[in-house]
Amino acid sequence: MKIDILVAEIGSTTTLVNAFNGIGTDNPCFIGQGCAPTSVLDGDVLIGLNGAVEALRQNLGADKIDYGTMFATSSAAGGLRMCVHGLVYDMTVRAAEEAALGAGAIVRMATAGKLKSYDISDIEAENPNIILLAGGTDYGERETALHNAELLSKANIAAPVIYAGNVQNQRMIQSMFDSRGIPCYCTENVYPKLDMLNIEPARRIIHRVFEAHIIKAPGMERVKTMVTGNIIPTPGAVMEAAQLLSEAIGDLAVIDIGGATTDVHSVTEGSAEIAALLTAPEPVAKRTVEGDLGMYVNARTLIDKIGTERLGRELSLDIDEVMKNYRPVPDTDEQFRLTERLCLEAGLVAINRHCGALRYIYGPGGRQTIAEGKDLSQLKWLLATGGALTRLPSRRRILRNIADCNKNGMMLFPKTGELELLFDNDYIMASLGVLSKRYPDDALLLLKKSVGLK
Repeated sequence: MKIDILVAEIGSTTTLVNAFNGIGTDNPCFIGQGCAPTSVLDGDVLIGLNGAVEALRQNLGADKIDYGTMFATSSAAGGLRMCVHGLVYDMTVRAAEEAALGAGAIVRMATAGKLKSYDISDIEAENPNIILLAGGTDYGERETALHNAELLSKANIAAPVIYAGNVQNQRMIQSMFDSRGIPCYCTENVYPKLDMLNIEPARRIIHRVFEAHIIKAPGMERVKTMVTGNIIPTPGAVMEAAQLLSEAIGDLAVIDIGGATTDVHSVTEGSAEIAALLTAPEPVAKRTVEGDLGMYVNARTLIDKIGTERLGRELSLDIDEVMKNYRPVPDTDEQFRLTERLCLEAGLVAINRHCGALRYIYGPGGRQTIAEGKDLSQLKWLLATGGALTRLPSRRRILRNIADCNKNGMMLFPKTGELELLFDNDYIMASLGVLSKRYPDDALLLLKKSVGLK
């Protein structure tokens, strides 16, 4: 069977391949999906990819699969691991973190101010895929970024460096890393002026660097020989799709509850009223990743958050007994019930961490109201993607409970009943994010079909 485009999603627990035909025509269509366990632990992710292609062949009833182009997203082997370094935490460091997270990274370390020798040792131990270096507004403070660049260039760190700080330092910092053979990419400042975020240029260049350098899961070099299109981090692909869809339908948040992490992506400017109360700027497109909230790798963490005894009473289950044979994809009634409850918990905690809130402070003039964090009050849609929230039988009930979590009215989040629910029914959002790099119109049409919109 001839397929125009395959998109592989190599995840922490499962590998998917999605097949598309008619791309670049008036009638693009999604024709099928294959799934297999990710095979990082077997020493070669290609095993899982080939298994997913074989599952696709069987699902389509084809004798053979031939494809024209393959794209890929990856979050295997820990995904994209980054360290970020800036001048002041609430300014340049935070802006750099937002850029890294929005690109799909997991930020393993962040520092503010001048690096010390023990910081360098910690960075070496983290072994990041990419280092993002910032510091200073444009034409402002210069010394911290230069000091940090010099230490990093002399360290035993092989990771490429992205510099997104004071524009005056670009030439010197480029020269430092070039002289030692370390790839360095300069881009626009993530914090060019006070209270101004500029993270999109850094986010885009992180994807470029990821494609050029950062495919370290066992067997990924062989996968690169199969892939003729883009390879980007899976969460970054979801953000690409979220931004694309928001331009068409309005402010939205996307929740992806995975096997190892729970990601929330939001695309909204918020309200002018809340903006006047905010203590710090927030990006229009924001991603948070919760590394302790996962349906399989971190199932025990979620159980502990709820409490084993309480959970057992609530579900009338012996939790320890169910966990003995707990699987990434549940296959018994007991596992389904436990998985659905853990999914709800992960979603509630992740939304609360992503969302900002109102807070009261008291001073000589009496009580004042301030706002901290991301303002989601203007959201119109809450969209579910990922295996759990697209495949579980009780997905609508779970997502409705997550959407109605602003019980006390202090969250910067819509009130109960206001959010419209959407589901990535075909489970192709990440695939369409990477596809949108070349075919944005086709990706948008296919995404609207998947979520049930015309």
